[in-house]
Amino acid sequence: MKISKINTLNCLIVDDEIASQSVLKHFIAETEGLDLVATSNHTAQAFEALQKYATIDLLFLDINMPQESGLDFYKRLVNPPQVIFTTAYPQHAVAGFEVNASDYLLKPIAYDRFLTAIEKVTNRLRTTNPEYIMLNENKILYKVSYASITHIIAFGDYVKVFTKDRTIITHSTFSNFISELPSYFLRVHKSFSVNLNSMSHLVGNQIIVDGHSIPIGQTYKSAVMERLNA
Repeated sequence: MKISKINTLNCLIVDDEIASQSVLKHFIAETEGLDLVATSNHTAQAFEALQKYATIDLLFLDINMPQESGLDFYKRLVNPPQVIFTTAYPQHAVAGFEVNASDYLLKPIAYDRFLTAIEKVTNRLRTTNPEYIMLNENKILYKVSYASITHIIAFGDYVKVFTKDRTIITHSTFSNFISELPSYFLRVHKSFSVNLNSMSHLVGNQIIVDGHSIPIGQTYKSAVMERLNA
């Protein structure tokens, strides 16, 4: 049985070959700790998915794509998720590692090799993702654990970061701030992101988090319902 979605790596497949997509879909479904959020047939569609689903942790990205290569696409992303390149051409592997890819998979992909790549991703995330963030408010630096954050609200050129103990207003764009959050945070509105571990219940178009009612935006509703298995 797969583990709770709150603790999973959210995945996006980007591949123009339906057969390759099917193999990766099957492997993801069979692997604990992985959740397939979306699939894309080309990089323009993948970019839209990354904008829509702000909590994607891992890309399975084909290098040899029409119109734009997967490698060029990944290079132009700001704060990209972890990536495992997939390719039918071994010579592309070196180029993949030049952009700090977690791994590459040579087609046809074997399941044991797939699991090795996933292990590399999880090991990398353990060492690169800190448990806390430093927030600057009025020239005071606060050390805030991610787990203590209940929700975040966009506030012009700032964000409001809510914890159980305090609210901190810090200078950052909302998109940049939430891109650094762990996978148990979920964007539910253009201006709101919530810690799913702090959620108590769902009422209509409102998520209740630590006593606060957070609206679910219409654009995000289907993704929210899917993530919550609702």
